[in-house]
Amino acid sequence: MSEGDSIENLSQEIVELKKELNAVILVHNYQVPEIQDIGDYVGDSLGLSQQAAGTDADVIVFCGVHFMAETAKILCPDKTVILPDKDAGCSLEESCTPDKLVELQATNDNFFTIAYINCSARVKALSDAICTSGNAKKIVEQCPADKDLLFVPDENLGQWVMEQTGRPMTLWEGSCSVHVEWTHSTILKISDEYPGAPVVAHPECTKAVRILADEVCSTEKMVNYCRQAESESIIIATEAGMLHRLQKECPDKKFIPAPTEKCACNECHFMKMNTLEKVRDCMRELSPQVELSPEIIERARLPIERMLEWSVK
Repeated sequence: MSEGDSIENLSQEIVELKKELNAVILVHNYQVPEIQDIGDYVGDSLGLSQQAAGTDADVIVFCGVHFMAETAKILCPDKTVILPDKDAGCSLEESCTPDKLVELQATNDNFFTIAYINCSARVKALSDAICTSGNAKKIVEQCPADKDLLFVPDENLGQWVMEQTGRPMTLWEGSCSVHVEWTHSTILKISDEYPGAPVVAHPECTKAVRILADEVCSTEKMVNYCRQAESESIIIATEAGMLHRLQKECPDKKFIPAPTEKCACNECHFMKMNTLEKVRDCMRELSPQVELSPEIIERARLPIERMLEWSVK
């Protein structure tokens, strides 16, 4: 951060730019605290999609990773969508390329493809329905009973959904590089250090971790669980940025980041590529912008709208 660019000064400049541009700032739960603190909305992928779909702003400043900004552009093709760092990607998105997906789909004419929102716009355009970790169970339950379900790209989330629904699915072999770092032994160790503290884990974690959790849920549902939990200390197995949101929502509780074999907490390199300076700069320059072809927008919009429709049923 350069001289004169204090958090307070940057935040104030961003507020002024927001008014000037008629912009809305959408922030994912895994962003750094100072970015969360200037967001108009802070939430998970489902909430961010809903906010993007309903905004009246002319400019959407998307503080997350690239696929999330693409989703906003698909839902709001006439709006300017910018993101702080165009290189903020996702290991799940990288694991599932459109060409490889087409190859797999060609092996079964009866596939109904459900794509976890952590994928590219081109993969969304090849899918029948999109889901998030918060609504995956609900979406799968509404899929046609006579279809063979193909779930991409997170095999751990897909496995968890199969456990919840009893619906068999073919799973893409992909995983989140952050959530697979937790292990059965690291969760047992931290639980021993904090006896009585419930463990809350994201469904992108492996089954070896999920079976130890008192609650497996999306980040947004973590907020509700932690509000209602009687314990004063709660162990959190998801990206470390979530702890800032939880501490603001539940100031009277202690949140313990679940450790990995390598470190005391776990961060997503891509999510942390965004900084307050980059937020300011992208608003100043209206760049980098998300640009998608009309064809991709049209094809990808249908499964996203299906998700939004099915989410409220």
